[in-house]
Amino acid sequence: MGIRLLRIVHAKQILQQVFSTPVAKGVPKGHLAVYVGETEKKRFVVPVSYLKHPSFQNLLSQAEEEFGFDHPMGGLTIPCREETFIDLTCNLNFS
Repeated sequence: MGIRLLRIVHAKQILQQVFSTPVAKGVPKGHLAVYVGETEKKRFVVPVSYLKHPSFQNLLSQAEEEFGFDHPMGGLTIPCREETFIDLTCNLNFS
């Protein structure tokens, strides 16, 4: 329970940084921009509701381990393969 609360706090800190950057422009309300990829990063706009799903929280943990709160793209960067991210988000859409 404490770990999940800690992840939510970290996610809120990341979101505050993301929405305070110019990258946030053009992102609809209730969504956030994330950059995904191992070498070349691609921008995706996803619903904020994804943050509550354990699978997405695992991705956030990976991002925290790799980048901390200093994301090189100016937004939330998730270090996974683009195909993996697309599969995960498709599953979240259907759940």
